[in-house]
Amino acid sequence: MNFLHVIILAVVQGLAELLPVSSSAHVIVAEKLLGMDPAAPEMTLLLVMLHTGTMFAVIVYFWQRWRRTFFQSVPDFKRFAFVLVLASILTGIVGGVLIEGIEKLVFRGQPHAWIEQLFDRLDLIAPALAAGGTLILVAGLREKRSPGTDDPGGSEITAKQAGLIGAVQGLCGPFRGFSRSGATISSGMLCGVPKARSEDFSFALAVVLTPAVIARESWRLIQMHHIHHGATMASAVLPSVLGAVCAFLAGLLALKWLSRWLEAGRWYIFGVYCLLAACAVELLHHFGY
Repeated sequence: MNFLHVIILAVVQGLAELLPVSSSAHVIVAEKLLGMDPAAPEMTLLLVMLHTGTMFAVIVYFWQRWRRTFFQSVPDFKRFAFVLVLASILTGIVGGVLIEGIEKLVFRGQPHAWIEQLFDRLDLIAPALAAGGTLILVAGLREKRSPGTDDPGGSEITAKQAGLIGAVQGLCGPFRGFSRSGATISSGMLCGVPKARSEDFSFALAVVLTPAVIARESWRLIQMHHIHHGATMASAVLPSVLGAVCAFLAGLLALKWLSRWLEAGRWYIFGVYCLLAACAVELLHHFGY
């Protein structure tokens, strides 16, 4: 695995994972443009490590804000834990049912099929980017017309709001291009959660979700049985660790940018970007990528 390619992918992942533009879509396109195979097992291991790097970036960046917002007192923490668990359960239910249904429908008769086999399909990524971009655009334009409070502690997230955000997060799982952060923050904004609180809650959900994603990808890697001896594994691990470090650093930069754009009322511009990106991905698919 080329170290320069790993660094490029780590920067793409780190920036895009924490911006509402779908990291997976950007990484897959970057891999294809670099002549790499997104379905190769070493790329699966790299993806796991990139997610790990960005998860730590989220924890480092948001820790002080989470302490002020959610950990001021035992009752505050209990309310936060309840809505976080509720949203995560609904994510698991909605995402699990969708993934199981798609695998059964699309891969009927294939005993060891995974939905990840569809993740390099640019013809599927383009409409997912467009759908996510539309949701972000609607939320951003609505917020721009009727700006609410920017105080992250201004209101509590209700069980109904948390359930909606969690269900929307579940919809993102099977579809590369449908940004998790974009969809969850936008859903929160549309159901009345202040935008800074939506951001805090969305990335808290990411910390809960990421270990499950890492576990799934690791199990998939083991089942594929392609990396099965020490030398090959060792040659894949070192670039992946480097990728995690680079993704961590890029993720911190992306979070600073995201927060500024949220505070400046420019959320809708991410939606415009996703729509343009959908057109670009469709063009790449047309030209045979």
